[in-house]
Amino acid sequence: MSTVELSFSALPVHVRTARLIVTAVARRSGVAEPLLDEVRLAVGEACSRAVEAHRRHCPDEPVHLELSGADRRFEVTVSDTVPGDDTVGGLPTPPNAEEFEYGLGDGTAELGLAVIAGLADDVEIAATPKGVQIRMSWPAEAEATI
Repeated sequence: MSTVELSFSALPVHVRTARLIVTAVARRSGVAEPLLDEVRLAVGEACSRAVEAHRRHCPDEPVHLELSGADRRFEVTVSDTVPGDDTVGGLPTPPNAEEFEYGLGDGTAELGLAVIAGLADDVEIAATPKGVQIRMSWPAEAEATI
């Protein structure tokens, strides 16, 4: 399968669109039907985390997704451009969380990452000075039709 790249502005309304696109590509990549809900939910959680981080620190920068399939695996990488902070799960603390729609308080980043880890078959989280990348993958039963 070729790599599919998607970028969207850091607005919560675009998370739904990203989930729909990823689910469609996962289906075409051979991911089993029962796993598609897990793919959709994990990607939605990762995208929501990235959107919230961007809204706090760099609202004009887009969130990036990369979708690929190889060796009977479907892989999604969600990347943001907010420098990571390992002490809070890659989500820097905002100066004033009350002004953000989804500011749920301390521990929210860790909870979201735990949800992702529970839904994806394999998860890698990399926090670097350039941003945070969440790579998730699931088994694909058949060869990709894309």
